[in-house]
Amino acid sequence: MRLTVNGREHEFDADARTLLVHAIRERVGLTGTHVGCLTGDCGACTVVLDGRTTKSCSVLALTADGGDVRTVESLADGEELHPVQEAFWDGFAFQCGFCLPGMLLTARELIESNPDPTDEEILAAVNGNLCRCTGYNTIVTAVREAARRCGGCPR
Repeated sequence: MRLTVNGREHEFDADARTLLVHAIRERVGLTGTHVGCLTGDCGACTVVLDGRTTKSCSVLALTADGGDVRTVESLADGEELHPVQEAFWDGFAFQCGFCLPGMLLTARELIESNPDPTDEEILAAVNGNLCRCTGYNTIVTAVREAARRCGGCPR
């Protein structure tokens, strides 16, 4: 199968049962996408597949054949953090970091479609990403700050 991941083409064999999360981690070698619940509930495995955030533990790799995937590793530009990453860092919006990939990609998608989200819209957007550390207040504040900083986050 073929996948474009973060702008680079990858070709590899995948068993019919291989989940996209495992293909990204084991075949492509990018470990920022976390393996969590494997049921689509926690959001730790969130990636952007063909332009939409997707829980990669609920997608068979072969169904993504020919697709375009962006992982959390795609956010930073070298050493320069994306405004969403900066806002989470500056606002202490994570602790253990397990939920962070899903939160960051979900926040970016929200801000791209809604450059000035309300707190209620932010909470609705991150609803599918579970965090057991922060209590969500710092996450909402960080997403609001990221929206302010990047004005729609075009990159």
